[in-house]
Amino acid sequence: MATEMVGITLESAGEQAAAAIAAMPIHPKTTHCHICEWVGHNYAQLITHYEEHHPDCVIPVTVTLNVNGKRCMVIIEPQLTLKQVLQLHLGLYGAKEMCDRGACGSCTVIIDGKPALSCNILAAQCEGKTIETIEGIAVIPKWKPLIDAYCKWDAMQCGYCTPGFLVTAKALLDKNPNPTEREINEALSGNICICGTYPRHSQSIIEAVKIMANAKSMVNAESYESTETKAKVDSKASAQTNSADNEGRGS
Repeated sequence: MATEMVGITLESAGEQAAAAIAAMPIHPKTTHCHICEWVGHNYAQLITHYEEHHPDCVIPVTVTLNVNGKRCMVIIEPQLTLKQVLQLHLGLYGAKEMCDRGACGSCTVIIDGKPALSCNILAAQCEGKTIETIEGIAVIPKWKPLIDAYCKWDAMQCGYCTPGFLVTAKALLDKNPNPTEREINEALSGNICICGTYPRHSQSIIEAVKIMANAKSMVNAESYESTETKAKVDSKASAQTNSADNEGRGS
C-alpha cells in the first residue's frame, strides 16, 4: 500500500491536521481594521474606530463557529465566505479554492451532517452549526481506512480535489454505511477531478467500507466476550456469597 506521497507520510499528515486544529484560535488576540492599519484590543474598540474613521463602511461582526469540535469566535467582515474564514482566520487550508463558484466540490465541508460548499456559504450564516473539515476527519481513527484506501487505489493524482471527495464520502458513509457503487457515484457527482480519477473513488470507498465493517464486527465481538466474561465472574461471585451466607446460617 502506498503510504507516502511527495515525502509526506499518512502519519505525518495526521499529525499536521491535529496540529492545525490545536492551533485554531478560540478568540482573536487583537482586532484589526480591514481598511487601514489600525490595531485594537477588543471588538468595542473596533466598532468605535469604524464609527469615527470609516462611517460609511460596514462594521465587522462577531461570529462563533463550531469547527471540528472546537468553538472559535472570529471578528469578520459580513461578506466573507466560510472557506475564507476557515483559511484566513482559523488556519485550516484543507477546503480548497478551485472554481470559487460552487461548481467543483473542492471546498466541501460538512455542516450539520450534510456536505456543503464552503465557498458558497457566508461564515456569518454558520453560527451555531456544527462544521467538519478534512482536518477533523483526518484525526479520527475510524476514518483511517478510507484515507488508506484512497492511497492504495491512487484515487488522486495532483491531490488538489481529494479533500473534497473524502469529505463528501465521509458524509455519505455517516448516513449510509454500506452504499452501492451507484449510490457512491451519485453522492460524488458534485465533485470534479480534472485528472479524471473517477473510477478509483468508488473502488476506494467500497474497500474502506469492508475494512470498517470488519473492524466494527471485531469490536462488537470483543465487547460481547467482555460482557460474557463479566457476567460469569459476577455469577460466580454471587454463588460464593450465597454459599457463605448459607454456611453462616447453618452454624
